[in-house]
Amino acid sequence: MQQQPSQHRQVLQHPLRFLIQVAKGFRVNQGLLLSGAVAYYALLSIVPLIILILLALSHFVDEQLLLQTLREHIEVIVPAHADVVLNQISLFLDHRHVVSWILIVVLLFFSSMAFTVLENAMSFIFHHRVAIKRRHFLLSAILPYVYIFALGLGFLIMTLISGALDALANHDLVLLGQHWSLKGASRLILYLIGLGGQVLILSSFYLVMPARKLSLRHALVGGVTAAILWEGTRHLLVWYFSSLSLVGVVYGSLATTIVALLSLEVAAMILLLGAQVIAEYERFGLEEEGGGIHA
Repeated sequence: MQQQPSQHRQVLQHPLRFLIQVAKGFRVNQGLLLSGAVAYYALLSIVPLIILILLALSHFVDEQLLLQTLREHIEVIVPAHADVVLNQISLFLDHRHVVSWILIVVLLFFSSMAFTVLENAMSFIFHHRVAIKRRHFLLSAILPYVYIFALGLGFLIMTLISGALDALANHDLVLLGQHWSLKGASRLILYLIGLGGQVLILSSFYLVMPARKLSLRHALVGGVTAAILWEGTRHLLVWYFSSLSLVGVVYGSLATTIVALLSLEVAAMILLLGAQVIAEYERFGLEEEGGGIHA
């Protein structure tokens, strides 16, 4: 902890050298390759994860309300292709009565794969921490299922808030004799809550995934930065895929998968680049003492 003021001063004095070191570290750690692996397994996990969450929550919340909330999140990943994903998930939910415990176990396994690969990717980025203390394998095995439960709980909270705000949007606020629609305000509140949820999830990745506990301040800074970068990037992706992209012409029926994979690749790259920034910050200015930067 005593090194932090010195490191902070070093970064402020040599910002360009720090950014170059981050870029070199990301290249040495095969950041693009890791991002591709995380994106691939995230694509493999996302549908089973959604099905599991909806199967569990549909016992407590109206299915249409769950699907409406899901649409808003799916459109972030596959703009203009959300209907394809939702139709497939709805078809599965319509046949939930044939779902066996064996299928539930299979869905759990595939849902956990993305988190396992993300943890391994983080161990590459924070290899200096792994060299000091490696996480117990049982904890690594349990961690993905903790995240599945947390995401399910977060989705339930977002669904309930979304339903409450939709009901509120149908009313007007009477102030000084003027009627003010609450529709715009409810959308803004829902967007800010969703953004806050993104920050918490991303911060938790930085806080929990590395082998040794990261400082809360570093994790929050990384989470906020990654969330802001993703918000800007996803709006750019939505515009590109809806206006300029020829992915539908080139890939045909595979367009939905390709768009989802590219979106997840960009998201994984932002997440791992944020981790690389934190990792380099921890070591910046100390390479002379530690005998180098990258093992």
